[in-house]
Amino acid sequence: MNILVTGANGQLGNEMRLVAGESAHTFIFSDVVEVPGVETLQLDITDLDAVRSAVAANKVDAIVNCAAYTNVDAAETNMELAELLNAKAPQNLAVAMEERGGLLVHISTDYVFGAEPYNTPCTEEQTGTPTGVYGLTKLHGEEHIKESGCKHVIIRTAWLYSEFGKNFCKTMMMLTATKPELKVVFDQVGTPTYALDLARAIAVVLDDYAAEACSAAESDFAVYSKSGIYHYSNEGVCSWFDFTKMIAQYNGTTECKVNPCHSNEFPSPVKRPSYSVLDKTKIKATFGVEVPYWTDSLKVCIANLKNSNN
Repeated sequence: MNILVTGANGQLGNEMRLVAGESAHTFIFSDVVEVPGVETLQLDITDLDAVRSAVAANKVDAIVNCAAYTNVDAAETNMELAELLNAKAPQNLAVAMEERGGLLVHISTDYVFGAEPYNTPCTEEQTGTPTGVYGLTKLHGEEHIKESGCKHVIIRTAWLYSEFGKNFCKTMMMLTATKPELKVVFDQVGTPTYALDLARAIAVVLDDYAAEACSAAESDFAVYSKSGIYHYSNEGVCSWFDFTKMIAQYNGTTECKVNPCHSNEFPSPVKRPSYSVLDKTKIKATFGVEVPYWTDSLKVCIANLKNSNN
């Protein structure tokens, strides 16, 4: 199976590069910009004709969309760009896959929730209630994909971190190593997600899709039986304060005093979800995905980062 990965030079895209090395499928990695020394197909997914051409030229059977506009604060004043990247671009990918008869795996976010006072893990069936432009445009992307009629697996995730790019884990490793004291919010609760764990879950979905495609007659495979929305984050629950405390512990930078604080101490143009824990029952039951506990995966990522700096 030929699989196109978009946003391949971001956190999740880079982890997909690692997972691809363990796969029997053929992967084509694309991004809007090329990185020297990294094999990347230059592709603007906001251009439908360009997407169609790339799909045809590479005989793409599935797309994994890791590309997005993720600057939550900046999205409030850049709604047109956020809508283009988070809603229109996924729509283009969905159209191309519907025409090709292939699968679109699209990564969405826990930020599609937030306006309601949730206190139990969010399920896939809950109505999206975003509190800002980022979440709203990601919700629009989900809706466009469903409306396209293509085979699709939409995976909502949360608090993504990895060894690649800029992320909360790497920032807090640096700050707890260089600052005597920090304040971190304790009234926003969710679950960190190690991007490599998510990439491995995506690989399980792709293998399942390939198996179903092989076992079904072409005329019977107009619909993928497992199309739908799923949730994936690591197991467990914590606040950003708890997350930081564990980062400092595994990083060996516990001399920095980490203090809990309220969100209103860090003014922002957008209200973030106060509780966006994702219920992962469906993806585990449907695909048999194993979900590691968040502190176990955090320990692995930090060890990798520390080893790479030695």
